[in-house]
Amino acid sequence: MTETQVTWLTQESHDRLKTELDQLIANRPIIAAEINERREEGDLKENGGYHAAREDQGQQEARIRQLQDLLNNAKVGQAPTQSGVALPGSVVKVYYDGDETDTETFLIATREEGVRENELEVYSPNSPLGSALLNATIGDTREYVLPNNKTMKVTLISAEPYHS
Repeated sequence: MTETQVTWLTQESHDRLKTELDQLIANRPIIAAEINERREEGDLKENGGYHAAREDQGQQEARIRQLQDLLNNAKVGQAPTQSGVALPGSVVKVYYDGDETDTETFLIATREEGVRENELEVYSPNSPLGSALLNATIGDTREYVLPNNKTMKVTLISAEPYHS
């Protein structure tokens, strides 16, 4: 994507992610020291500890960049308190293509907002489905484009604020 996407976060999620970022940045000297320690053990080609430390460093740096991008482009707001309107932070129930038996319940949010594993599927407000549903009220039918360029109709059955 060429344009920067805004990520909606609650203040609690923003604070949690900022704390994680601060901890990762504070951990940089520890990783660097471990790499130097492992480097002094000898031949780098056969030094598993050195390569593991470098791998850890790469993963941490990638997460730091991810968190920085996320927080720099985040819009902090209040979790929704109203029912009946699909907003970021809402748990919605929908049905597809007029088939009221084909329902799905999910959270409109970002994965970073801390939904417990396997509790709910999460769709970004920036995804085709999420953006189609934003501000829909109960009974509204919206269309969105599928990856195969076909369109799908989705009807909002319910929308409630998410409570972790």
